[in-house]
Amino acid sequence: METKNTNGSRSYEHDIIGWFEDISEKAGQVQTETLRRILDLNWGVEYLKKWLGDIDVRDMDASALESLYTSLVPLASHADLEPFINRIADGDTAPLLTQQPITLLSLSSGTTEGRQKYVPFTDHSARTTLQIFSLAAAYRSRVYPIREGGRILEFIYSSKQFKTKGGLTVGTATTHYYASEEFKIKQEKTKCFTCSPPEVISGGDYKQSTYCHLLLGLYFGDQVEFITSTFAYSIVQAFRAFEDVWREICDDIKQGTLSERVLTLPKMRKAVLAIISPNPSLASRIEESCKELETLNWLGLITKLWPNAKYVYSIMTGSMQPYFKKLRHYAGGLALVSADYGSTESWIGANVDPYLPPEDVTFAVIPTFSYFEFMPLYRENQDCSSAIDDFIEDEPVPLSKVKVGQEYEIVLTTFTGLYRCRLGDVVEVAGFHKGTPKLNFICRRKLILTINIDKNTEKDLQLVVEKGSQVLTSKGRAELVDFTSHAEVEKQPGHYIIYWEIKGEVEEGILGECCKEMDASFADHGYVVSRRTNSIGPLELRVVKIGTFKKILDYFIGNGSALSQFKTPRCTSNQGILKILNGSTITRFFSTAYC
Repeated sequence: METKNTNGSRSYEHDIIGWFEDISEKAGQVQTETLRRILDLNWGVEYLKKWLGDIDVRDMDASALESLYTSLVPLASHADLEPFINRIADGDTAPLLTQQPITLLSLSSGTTEGRQKYVPFTDHSARTTLQIFSLAAAYRSRVYPIREGGRILEFIYSSKQFKTKGGLTVGTATTHYYASEEFKIKQEKTKCFTCSPPEVISGGDYKQSTYCHLLLGLYFGDQVEFITSTFAYSIVQAFRAFEDVWREICDDIKQGTLSERVLTLPKMRKAVLAIISPNPSLASRIEESCKELETLNWLGLITKLWPNAKYVYSIMTGSMQPYFKKLRHYAGGLALVSADYGSTESWIGANVDPYLPPEDVTFAVIPTFSYFEFMPLYRENQDCSSAIDDFIEDEPVPLSKVKVGQEYEIVLTTFTGLYRCRLGDVVEVAGFHKGTPKLNFICRRKLILTINIDKNTEKDLQLVVEKGSQVLTSKGRAELVDFTSHAEVEKQPGHYIIYWEIKGEVEEGILGECCKEMDASFADHGYVVSRRTNSIGPLELRVVKIGTFKKILDYFIGNGSALSQFKTPRCTSNQGILKILNGSTITRFFSTAYC
């Protein structure tokens, strides 16, 4: 029987939404005070003294302090702050970036820039994570009310932690959060509990954890209110795995056992076996459903197996867009809700309009989390071939000065010791929620494909691959599983290589058409001119064996990433990944688009 939310739960949702509505109304003022709090807390640290000298910021007017800070402290990249972070990692306990001792370091995934970075993680990091999760849940519950005491099928994973030379614990930001008190508090406050015990989340082997997530998600199937993971990739990966293991999961539910797929992690095994007991009738129902789903190519898998689920919740923007089509296939008609916007460095904005489809999502900036500046970006004149980036920059402006329709790069000053740090994300201001901007994520700033005067971003590549995959699905009986790319410059003229993993059968002639379509779909003027003059060679499509991108995932996890943090790199020059890709290539095609 469905239970209704208690007055206490409703009151908490009302309170946190009321808090956000209030700070949004006066977002500019809140931002000025947020900067003041950051500088008050970290006054006297070595990095700030380098720029502010002995100025005592604690007695200054907040507005005057804001002007002083942005005029004296320069814009920085992570590389500028890295020497200080490395000293902290090596055990230097002097106040280098923060007055608060730093005992944890977050590890970025390394899938964006090709190498992992250390980022300070403090109590503030865990508190803001709890805050944004609770806020977003409150807004979602207005649109998709859930049963109190229900369950969440969460495909979440901790990575292995390690110690630095100075004794600091290093792990992904999600690993730190799942180990924190705030993660437990979040479940209590939202009155919805994850299906899997901590031993499954922190197991350290994503394949065994995924099997257990699926098993327990089905065991508690009628109680599941929604399905979630940090990134859409993790959900798609889990259900692709389910297509292969569902019979074993049915056997385990029927007999109350656990497959030998979960053999090397005794704590995980013991925790799961303590939860499940034989349930032949449930196993029979799941088996019947799966047999039917197989004939439908698993269309509507989620609604069939989790009939009470209200929505699927995950990050679906940016590099997750290529998985969106497959996720929608699995979800059937179930609502897809885009999760909130943040980075390893800081949370940024919440999705306060969960009724909107992911294609239209915006993120309302939370002005208490960090001090945000916005660097205006203007699309470069396409005929200008000398610039090294695809944007012309202007001076950063505060949150209160942003304009609707303008693109910006985000600049962060955080409680965790990052000062005017360029994030590298390009966003567009789509509107306002009260007085705080609502951001549309556009792309990562960094160009990912460039050889000559050509300039192509991750979004450009995604559009091109989408064009090619449309040919694949319309003319062949196959689907694109995943992709990446590489700018090959060893031989002249250089050329782009796009790697595809395909599921299904397709004729070579159709793959040749896909290759030609992608080459012709790059709209960048520099690329078109270079192809016409043969200063960039024909695009090459390499088709790789099934399972190749799982090997790439294993490669990253072996180097410290967590599955819940993983994003397939859309362009790579990493020799380890290229070795996997080139060793798995089964066929190659060259474009005839400009012949």
